[in-house]
Amino acid sequence: MRIAVLANLKQNAPHWAGMSPDQWDDLDSPVTVDGIVNALRAGGHEATFIEASIHPPHNLVQRLLDYKPDLCFNIAESHFGDGREAQVPAILEMLRIPYTGSKVLTLALTLDKPMTKRILVYHALPTPEFQVFEEPDESLDLDLLGDDGELRFPLFVKPSREGTSMGVSAESIVTSVDQLRAQVEKQLQLYSQPILCEHFIEGREVTIGIIGNLEPTAARRVRERTLLEEIPDGLMTLPALEVNLDAYDESEAGLYTNRIKTELADNFQFLCPAPLEPGLLHHLNLLAATVFLVTDCKDVARVDFRLDKHNGNKPYILEVNPLPGLNPTLSDLCFQSSALGWSYEQLINTIVHTAAERQGLITRVS
Repeated sequence: MRIAVLANLKQNAPHWAGMSPDQWDDLDSPVTVDGIVNALRAGGHEATFIEASIHPPHNLVQRLLDYKPDLCFNIAESHFGDGREAQVPAILEMLRIPYTGSKVLTLALTLDKPMTKRILVYHALPTPEFQVFEEPDESLDLDLLGDDGELRFPLFVKPSREGTSMGVSAESIVTSVDQLRAQVEKQLQLYSQPILCEHFIEGREVTIGIIGNLEPTAARRVRERTLLEEIPDGLMTLPALEVNLDAYDESEAGLYTNRIKTELADNFQFLCPAPLEPGLLHHLNLLAATVFLVTDCKDVARVDFRLDKHNGNKPYILEVNPLPGLNPTLSDLCFQSSALGWSYEQLINTIVHTAAERQGLITRVS
C-alpha cells in the first residue's frame, strides 16, 4: 500500500511569548517519524511523512491529494483546540481517505480527561473522584469531601486536555485548600484550559497496551454497562508495563512526571512484564479492554492505571490514550511489544494490518 505518515513534529510547532515550556512535549520527533516510515517500507509498503498542518508551507490537504495514499498512518496531535487530536482525522474523513487508529469522536472525547471519566463513571468503571475547575475559587464538589464535610486529601491537580504528563510534577499533589487553589490558578494561567482535580491514588503505576478491534457482538456490553468477562476475539493486550517509581529521586514524588517522560526519558526505569499477581493482571486486562470498548477505540490504544496501595492494590483508571507514543526507543507501547518478542517493524505493520482489515482494504484471514 501507499501510506502517508501524518504527525506533528515539535520543531514545526508555533511559538509565542509566555507559552508554557512544556507546551509541545506531546508532539513527535524525527526519530519517531523516521522509525515508522522505515518500518512501513520494511513491511513492503511505499511510505512518506507529511506534516499534519493545513498551513503553508505544509499544506496537508494538497499534499494528500497529490500523494493519493491508500491509507494514512495517523499520529497527529495538532496544535490548538479542545478536540485537536480529532482535527486531522476529520479532514481525512472529508477527503474519504482511510487512516489508522481511533475515529473523530473517540479522539475528541479521550483528549478531554473529565469527559472520559464521566463515561467511565457511567459504566461503573473505577476512576478517582474528581472536580473540574475553570476558576480557582470555585466551590468544592461533594465528590471531593469526606463524611465530615472536609476535603479528603491528598488531591491531584493536572490540565484536562494534555498528554505526556504535561503539568504533572510534585506540586500536583496538594494537601490543603490553599495549595489546591494556588495550583489550580497556576495551571489555569499556564495551560488556558479547565483544570482537573481528583483524589490522589498512592501506589504503583501500570499501563496496558491493546492492539486489535472488537467483534460487533461485544458491543452488547456497552448497553449492559458491565465489565467484560474475557478478552473478546480480535483484541489482544500487550504485556503490562510498570513504571519503576522507586528508581527515581524523591523530587518526582512517586509520580510519572513530565520530567521523567522528557528530561529523563533516555534512562526510563520500568518493569515489563510488570510483576503482577495473575488475578490482578487478568483484572487489569479486562478493565483495559472494557475501556477500549466503551470509548470506541480502534486498532491500538493504551490504558493507564494506578494501584491503590492503601486498598489492596485496587486499580483505578487514570485515562485512555488512543494515540499512544511510538518512539522506537522511548515509548511505553514499544517496550510492551518488545516484551512480547515483537520487533518495532512488527508492531507498526501489525497496526497497519489491523486498520486495513477493519476498513476492508485487505481481506481478513481467519
